[in-house]
Amino acid sequence: MVEFAGNRALADLRIVLVEPAGALNIGSTARVMKNMGLSRLVLVNPQCDPLGEEARQMAVHAADLLETATIVRTIPQALQGCQRAIATTARSRALGNPLEHPRQAFPWLLNYPAALIFGPEDRGLSNQELNYAQRFVQIPSSPIYPTLNLAQAIAVSCYELYQLAHPIPIESIESDLPQPSQNPTDAVFPEEIPVTLDHLEEYYQQLESVLLRIGYLHPHTAKSRMEKFRRLFNRANLSTSELAMLRGILSQVKWAVDQPSSPNSVYDTLKPSSSF
Repeated sequence: MVEFAGNRALADLRIVLVEPAGALNIGSTARVMKNMGLSRLVLVNPQCDPLGEEARQMAVHAADLLETATIVRTIPQALQGCQRAIATTARSRALGNPLEHPRQAFPWLLNYPAALIFGPEDRGLSNQELNYAQRFVQIPSSPIYPTLNLAQAIAVSCYELYQLAHPIPIESIESDLPQPSQNPTDAVFPEEIPVTLDHLEEYYQQLESVLLRIGYLHPHTAKSRMEKFRRLFNRANLSTSELAMLRGILSQVKWAVDQPSSPNSVYDTLKPSSSF
């Protein structure tokens, strides 16, 4: 069987459904994924039987995707090994990244271990769940009736991803013009390998622990302030070497403040002088 470049572009992209409640939606998701060349389905704490008769009836010839779907308990488990993640949402976020159009954001997912996250049918993704993504998309629709069914939203998204991965050739474009994949700013050198999201989550846990230890964070405000740090570092697209450097700094800070106190203790230099 011939392997097309577009198929390779989507090979490492997983569709993540968080607490799906409807077996029909899961079956429909499997079907449209197979229609559009996607094969990695991840279910986070499903609230129905993803292998039941209803799911299989909707999947039709994509029952194999149901059988090979990964089932996990949490979103961090679903994102393990991913370097990029986009969440779909209709929520207006007062802080952090703006909501983007799928055609603006989805190219960022291609050719990477990545995830596109969808929330439960009845509520969508909570603000806490959105913290695990780096970018956020909203599917534009008529203001008369803007709410899409979960399966419909997934179908639109999978279609858009397929179109991006399999662009229609335009003969009038000069063959020697640079293509998006040839953009030098997209080149990934060994020392600039993007960090995986599970490693980034470990960094957030270490960061919160150290900031609490030095008194920069306080238990009653830690959650809201850590959300700001998450948005900051999610935008940064850190490499593995950059993350290792940041974690090394935190380890050194922890070592310094754990030393026996003295009149000129290094701890005195670490007390935060301001807040945000």
